[in-house]
Amino acid sequence: MPKSLKKSCTTQTSISKYFGGLSSSSPSNTQSGINQNPAQFSRGKKKLSSDNAFGLPTKRAKLSVQDQQVEDLDCEPASCQSTKETTLRSSRGAAGLCSSTLEKLKGFTCSAEPSDTASSKICDEGSIEGSHKNSLQQTAEEHEDEEEEVKEKESFRLDATKQAFPLSQFAKSGGAAGAGAGRGRGRGRGKRSAEQSPPLDSSATSGHSKSIYTPLEQQVIQLKQQHKDALLAVECGYKYRFFGEDAEVAAKELNIVCHLDHNFMTCSIPTHRLFVHVRRLVSHGHKIGVVKQTETSAIKASGANRNALFTRQLCALYTKSTLVGEDVNPVCRLGDVEEEGCGDVVLDPPDSFLLCISESWDKLKKQLTVGLVAVQPSTGDVLLDCFPDGQSRSELESRVLQINPVEILVPSDLSEETHRLLQSIASASTQADDRVRIEKRESAQFEFASAMNTATEFYCHTQEKGSRSLSSVASLESQVICCLGPLIQYLQEFNLERVLRSESSFRRLSFESEFMILSAATLRNLDILNNQTDGGVKGSLLWVLDHTRTPFGRRLMRKWVSQPLTDPQSISERQDAVQEILESHSLTLNSIKSLLSHLPDLERGICSIYHKKSSTQEFYLINSSLSRLGNELQALLPAIQSQISSALLRGLLSDTPDLLAPAHSHLKVLNEKAAKSGNKTELFSDLSGFPVLQERREQIQTVIDEIQDHRQEIRLTLKAPALDYTTVSGQEFLIEVKNSLTSAVPPDWVKINSTKAVSRYHSPFLVERYKKLLQLREQLLLDCQREWTNFLDQFGEHYHTIKRAISHLATMDCLFSLAEVAKQGDYCRPEVCVGHRQIMIRDGRHPAIDVLMGEHKQYVPNLTELQGDGRRTMIITGPNMGGKSSYIRQVALICVMAQMGSYVPASEARLGMLDGIYTRMGATDNIYKGRSTFMEELTEASEIIFRATERSLVILDELGRGTSTHDGIAIAHATLEYFIRDVKALTLFVTHYPPLCELERVYPEHVSNYHMAFLLNEPDIATDTDDGEVQPESITFLYQLTEGAAGRSYGLNVARLADIPDPILHTAARKARELESMVNARRKNKKLLSDLWSISDRSSLMEWLRSNS
Repeated sequence: MPKSLKKSCTTQTSISKYFGGLSSSSPSNTQSGINQNPAQFSRGKKKLSSDNAFGLPTKRAKLSVQDQQVEDLDCEPASCQSTKETTLRSSRGAAGLCSSTLEKLKGFTCSAEPSDTASSKICDEGSIEGSHKNSLQQTAEEHEDEEEEVKEKESFRLDATKQAFPLSQFAKSGGAAGAGAGRGRGRGRGKRSAEQSPPLDSSATSGHSKSIYTPLEQQVIQLKQQHKDALLAVECGYKYRFFGEDAEVAAKELNIVCHLDHNFMTCSIPTHRLFVHVRRLVSHGHKIGVVKQTETSAIKASGANRNALFTRQLCALYTKSTLVGEDVNPVCRLGDVEEEGCGDVVLDPPDSFLLCISESWDKLKKQLTVGLVAVQPSTGDVLLDCFPDGQSRSELESRVLQINPVEILVPSDLSEETHRLLQSIASASTQADDRVRIEKRESAQFEFASAMNTATEFYCHTQEKGSRSLSSVASLESQVICCLGPLIQYLQEFNLERVLRSESSFRRLSFESEFMILSAATLRNLDILNNQTDGGVKGSLLWVLDHTRTPFGRRLMRKWVSQPLTDPQSISERQDAVQEILESHSLTLNSIKSLLSHLPDLERGICSIYHKKSSTQEFYLINSSLSRLGNELQALLPAIQSQISSALLRGLLSDTPDLLAPAHSHLKVLNEKAAKSGNKTELFSDLSGFPVLQERREQIQTVIDEIQDHRQEIRLTLKAPALDYTTVSGQEFLIEVKNSLTSAVPPDWVKINSTKAVSRYHSPFLVERYKKLLQLREQLLLDCQREWTNFLDQFGEHYHTIKRAISHLATMDCLFSLAEVAKQGDYCRPEVCVGHRQIMIRDGRHPAIDVLMGEHKQYVPNLTELQGDGRRTMIITGPNMGGKSSYIRQVALICVMAQMGSYVPASEARLGMLDGIYTRMGATDNIYKGRSTFMEELTEASEIIFRATERSLVILDELGRGTSTHDGIAIAHATLEYFIRDVKALTLFVTHYPPLCELERVYPEHVSNYHMAFLLNEPDIATDTDDGEVQPESITFLYQLTEGAAGRSYGLNVARLADIPDPILHTAARKARELESMVNARRKNKKLLSDLWSISDRSSLMEWLRSNS
């Protein structure tokens, strides 16, 4: 017998299924979810009748009862009468039935036992989800079965005219034909041609096909109407299911099977793997909505809507920047992560900023103003800035690279230039899961009036301690407020807006007086945060300096690297701390260093608690770590005070224990075992502060006592004085009777399950009390969840205090990391001078190349001397691949490290305080911005010209090479002369144009020529061979900076190293010789003509003729 025609039941049970028809009216829905109205369902008892109004064939319902034998019952369709003539339509997709078939169908009657009420009822085909259950486990197990019944046995008519959502885009098929195709579905993915049924007229009867949706599908459609931009994962029992186009997208990204089911394509994931799959989908740029069942079975069974579909609502939304919550932050032990036990988990990026950008154009001033607000919901950091920008959007680009957002909010009317810039940044990564997610919002949200209203409404009702006041928000720039408004609205969708209330979390992104300016080109060209080869961290300055042990220390190190200090006192304090860690042999510092090892991400942990989205496991892990750190630092306080001399170290370590004090009291309230296992019913060890839980516990205990007292009556009935309850497969309070003694069992007892040897029962009293016990237990779970949320809220009051303590720990971690770098050898403490404009580096080395080359291939050190009042410009020439670019990068990186407070790779360094470093290097076009290679080159040069000051370091590498020789030399000469004469910045200028070296003679006090030394191999100098071929020259690089200009660049040597074929090399060498000879001949003729022109008498003419004959 086919599966769809089987009905499983038992001969002795009180568990029953109810099947009823669902009216065609639209089910009620609310903002939070969809709750089926029980009044829409007609209820039957044991009979199933077909509805002639729709011509729906009878289906069989399947009941699954544990440990009972299942038998198939044949059931015939019952006749259904209608007062008015209607057209019959099969749910399998038949367009209509002939009159003879109609008559035959009307002759069928149901052979089931008649009932006073059920035999007269007309029942729609289908079964209604939810029924009375006798145990918590049966309830949980049948959640999935109930959803299968909805899929396999229900057909639901949906009035298409009432659907505002474009069903043709969501459903794979409309009409009854789709339901029929669903019966023959396979495991593979497939597509059906969708036919949207015409609008239905309630007064007309028609034989045309109509769309049929199950109650679950109807519920999903209404949820999808409210969240069209998200992939919805819908909880159905033990799994989460995707429907329609969502299923196809999820199946493709997750590499799982997508198949046809009724009207929609569908795929599913197990509930315990939700966090893995949500993270994978989010990493590919999708917005994921998690829809959960908001009713529990036992409480639902006792309610008025017990026969209705389970209510479901959207409980969480996730994107790249909003991965905060119990569903996506499972607590993995650090050992598991290190051993790749959680290898399929997409780990969080170091930073997950959400960036909101707004811009306005002032027509009078012809000035573009850009505002931005960046928030990291997982850590609570908020950055804001407002600045003027040019057509190239270089200021915005540098800030975006510093922030490194994973998601960007922009208005729908964003300018084309900004859009191109963001697209180029978003597409920079070759891997899809690394790309920035860009979401466009309605431009009306970014208007000042709308944004101000949103901010006013948000901040005027703030009562939290340390919250940002409305007056401080109103004092912000208008473009910042234009970003803040949409950001508040966006985070409210995720329930993460609370992080924007904190005054202490806000900080300006850039203060020119506080940090060194590093432009976007500088960050990119100097490989400060990422290398230019594959975009990874290895090979960058951050890679060299980052030896941090904690995730929050790693994030702070990135800030330090991208924002060097300009305050001499702060730099000196960091240097003193690093020096003490480096030179001290105190066991106290070693103990503190070991405390930072194997810590969880405390910063993200307390922020998750602050958002009230933390699990019990995460809370206990974070709080126990904080408490342990507080206790151990408190014990070390006497040694810290006596042994540590650095003011920065003493301040950090002395304040931290007091700041961590709130963690101790909250930890004492919790039951460790229950917290680690996630059991919220046993979570609180002392219930004196939780009267609601205490009362509920007492009610549960009362019911359990009644059940235990009932044993005496059972023993008398069965004449078994020693009888006790047994528990099997989660079913509690079972009365176990040997099968040979079942004659003594009263007939009103309910058999729960049985084996060959014994049968197990519940008495009527146990059925009623056990049902009550399950309800109380589920109510206790709900009460515990409410108390848990309140408990997290109480801990959140100490959020800002504990965040300061974690910030102190992050600073300690970064200082230990810089000390680790200084231990590498041949590093020195630089002297940073405020009043002098100078760069003096003795035996300087490139920090990244020095590490990459290792001990065997030592980097050749070089001397650098630049004086603001003296020789402040170096013109550097030399052969290609001679090390010019590496040298100028090393000078800039050493300056960055020095103003970070780090030691530098040199034997001695005296540096003036720089306000910024500006670079123009490399030769690439920018297709997204519509700029050619030369245009990109000159745009960067233009920005440097306008922004550099006499306290800046300017690096120009081969300016003017993207055009013809004459134009290139002219532009390079004029630009360099402008920096020498007008800007007066410290300048390193690399060029292959020999005429530029003439500027040393024009400005001898400020310009000096240098070249990278090399050896010319004499035997290989271009000479004629026997066959007339010219051999290219060969040189050996010395990588040593030497005074004087190089006459040639020896490009053919690089061509030989690049394995250019020999015939081409020989031709090039011959052509180079011809061109050189031609130029020399022209120069000689020009000199001869000049000498001849100066002759004024016969004797001089004869002398000239004799010398040139």
